[in-house]
Formats: sequence, structure tokens, C-alpha cells
Amino acid sequence: MNRPARLATAVLTASAALLLTACRGGGGGSDDTDKIAGADVGDEKSASPTASASTAVDRPKIALPSDVTYKFEWKKTGDSDKDAVLRDAEQRIKAVDMAIAKQDRLHEAYRFYSEGTAAAGSEKYIQEFVNHKARTTGLTRYYNESVTVKDDGTAALVYCEDQSKAFNKFLETGKTDVTPVTKDSYVIYASTLRKNKNGVWVTERLDSQRGSAKCQP
Repeated sequence: MNRPARLATAVLTASAALLLTACRGGGGGSDDTDKIAGADVGDEKSASPTASASTAVDRPKIALPSDVTYKFEWKKTGDSDKDAVLRDAEQRIKAVDMAIAKQDRLHEAYRFYSEGTAAAGSEKYIQEFVNHKARTTGLTRYYNESVTVKDDGTAALVYCEDQSKAFNKFLETGKTDVTPVTKDSYVIYASTLRKNKNGVWVTERLDSQRGSAKCQP
């Protein structure tokens, strides 16, 4: 749950020294990275989100500052449900950063893609940035994904995040706080998603742990 160069926060399933620790977008954590709940859902490579989300529903537009960039290494599976899970998870990640950039802890975009403890954790995470008048900047990489879709309309998604080139930027001064890269710059996430009535894969629970051996370069 600790994020170097990012604001402290409670994340995933459910913090607040500036620039100490934080996980993107959620509300819970684990003491043992490699035993994080749901982290062993399978080894198969799963879908990479496409450039644009499905147009079946009226989705919120994601517009980010030009210095907030991503590298999603999630691979396409050819399975429509798995590809949709990855696509909607990508949009949720971007929507949280957009809410931070707009300093809006209740932005509709991230709430479109998350509910429950995941949405509550994102709200707390965004509020930390609002409190410190800061936002994200830099490149964040996502990789080593694994997705399992279940017959009950839910899915389990596990993935890694590389935060080594992502930092805090302070709005009043324009200063970017560049922090050193350590093993804790790499975070593993395990999430539970549910396909809602509109066909959107909504993240309901998100757990994370940094420093995972599964995510080290």
C-alpha cells in the first residue's frame, strides 16, 4: 500500500505523510505481498485494453494532463469478457488520475468504474492529493496481468504496477518531487470486478502490496 513519490493514503479494500506511501485508487492492503488475496488466480496472459472503450454505454470521457502517461503491457486474449475486464480496469486507473488532476474527490468518472470499498478507497486517495494541492505526473507501467472470469458475473484481476517513473507534482509551485527507485516502486494488485447491468466491469474490491517479488524487474 505504500507508494514512493506518491501521497500517503488508504487504498483498495478498506493514509498521511506527504510523499511517503500510497497505492493508486483503492482501499486495502496486505502484509505479505506474495500472499495477497486473489494473487494466484492463474498464469494465463490476459487481454490488453484497446485504445477506446466500448461504446455500448455512455462512458465518461477521460482527459488527462499531457505529462500523465501510461504503458499498459496487458495483452489481448481474444476472449471478449477478459478483454473487457482489462479495458474497464484501465479506464478506472486513468479516471482516478483525472480526478486527482481536477482535484475532485467525487469525480463521476472513477465512480463509473468502481463501487464499494474500491470506490471508497479511491475517494480517500484523491482527497490526500486535494489536501496537499498536488497531482500525479510521469509514466506508470502496468504488466504481468492475469484475469479469470467466473460464471457468476464476476472476475478476478491481478497485475503489477511500475511506479519508478511516476511522481508527485505540486500545483502551487509546479515542482515535481523525483524520488529514488527501490523495490517498493513495484506494486502488485488483486481486484474483484462485477459486470453491471450496463455491461461495465466495475471494480468492487482492490488489494495491493508493494515490493512484491512477482513484480520486480
